[in-house]
Amino acid sequence: MIVKLRERTESHVRIQYEKIRDPEIWAMIPMTDKTLEQAVEDYKKTLEPDAASFGQTIYADGVYVGDIWCYCIDLEQQPNAMVGYCLLEKSLWGRGIATEALRQFQQTVASRFGLKTMGAVAYCSNAASLRVLEKAGFEKKEEFEEDGILSAYYQKELAV
Repeated sequence: MIVKLRERTESHVRIQYEKIRDPEIWAMIPMTDKTLEQAVEDYKKTLEPDAASFGQTIYADGVYVGDIWCYCIDLEQQPNAMVGYCLLEKSLWGRGIATEALRQFQQTVASRFGLKTMGAVAYCSNAASLRVLEKAGFEKKEEFEEDGILSAYYQKELAV
């Protein structure tokens, strides 16, 4: 399967908004519930010159299957940014797509923004996401509970 990252557009945001509402997907990602209008507004902020976030779409064999993004971009902080990803096509889970997308995305943001470190949070109950982070070279730094959910914080030093 050929995995490529592409530019994110407002139409992707609208598709993601609908697909992410699937209860099985929603249960796996630490995201806040927003309206479609808020999601589109957040996307538009990523297009501003001084944006502290950046996202791309994940395509597998030419088909849009998910999103990957970094947020809280700040070269003065550790980590320099946080990363999130979501594979929207459940039939493709477990096939290495998210891992490959994360590997490609790390290279993109390291060169584009000069990031040296990247962090990520995943629910401990989401074993697949924990494996994606570990396969992409992230190290677990700690576990914590928030809103009654056990989560893990991972971090990675990026090669610039």
